[in-house]
Amino acid sequence: MAELVAGYFRDVQSRLKKFVESGQLGIFANGYWAAGVQAAAEANLMATTHYLEALDFQKEIVKIQTIFGGKNPHPNWLVGGHPSPINVDGTGSIGAVNMANLNMVKDICDRTIEFVDQVYIPDLLAVASFYKDWAKIGGGLSGQNVMSYGDFPDIRTTTRTTACCCRPRDPRRRPEEDPRRGPEGADQVQEWVTHSWYKYAQEQNGPASVRRRDRPQLRARPATKGTRTNIENIDEAAKYSWVKSPRWKGHAVEVGPLARLLVAYARGNKEIQEQVNGALKALDVPITALFSTLGRTAARGLECQWAAHKMRYFYDQLIANIKAGDLATANVEKWEPSTWRRKRRASHPARRRAARSPTG
Repeated sequence: MAELVAGYFRDVQSRLKKFVESGQLGIFANGYWAAGVQAAAEANLMATTHYLEALDFQKEIVKIQTIFGGKNPHPNWLVGGHPSPINVDGTGSIGAVNMANLNMVKDICDRTIEFVDQVYIPDLLAVASFYKDWAKIGGGLSGQNVMSYGDFPDIRTTTRTTACCCRPRDPRRRPEEDPRRGPEGADQVQEWVTHSWYKYAQEQNGPASVRRRDRPQLRARPATKGTRTNIENIDEAAKYSWVKSPRWKGHAVEVGPLARLLVAYARGNKEIQEQVNGALKALDVPITALFSTLGRTAARGLECQWAAHKMRYFYDQLIANIKAGDLATANVEKWEPSTWRRKRRASHPARRRAARSPTG
């Protein structure tokens, strides 16, 4: 068995050698990391081999999206659920989710958990052990303001809580939370578009949750030199991005995997605390290492592990619902316009005019 494993890695090493010698490195041609490589050659070969395996495994994971969304890419998701009906008998319904599909989803979930737990996370910790000095750099905003908004609740709810962990140098301190829920508290979360190809009435910012007529509008792209088919350069001081910048009460905040991990840790989430404490112990680094390039990289892996196990968790809930006779795949309570509140629909002047018109 050991010889088979060694032979497998030698084969990958040979393939990589031929790839490098070809000179056609594609996206790896301008790698900025080469001079800073500290990991042992064996660790690099192991991580690279598993990286290639992960790329290959991607095509398996997206099959779940295809099954429930009807296709991939661009699945047919619906507001409140997914379009593919449940038909466990597998007869008389083209495109339905039958037991064969459900068993495939279970298999993919299990293989994903196996790969993440036995390959990704061990590799992450092994490689990170060579870069502990990175625990002191690249913290950015993570040690000042981080924000996480929303979650995956077990119980369906119409309310969402915004949580912000301000100046979280000790993530064991509970974060500041907005006690107000729904529209009343949404104005604390803003999205700034100073450098984005959008605009608000105030130009630079606006609330994250707004009425349709107040949503940001796409603005013209910045002036360029050259032609539309041969752009020479773009004014770098002007708008340049599709990305909006999140703000909490006007303050810049970090969002993403590390922010979500820090807020969950500070709020006492046992799953996240166990993950984080285990990784810190394995690397023998203090909790302040989270606020760094090392912590940010680790957070991506730990969130991937969390998500992999959640996939199986929610799959098990789906199967339990099916066995109990619940075959609904979407909440369609508000699909019928006659159920909508008339007073709310007529609140906009244009809607009032349409309601009074013969064709309205």
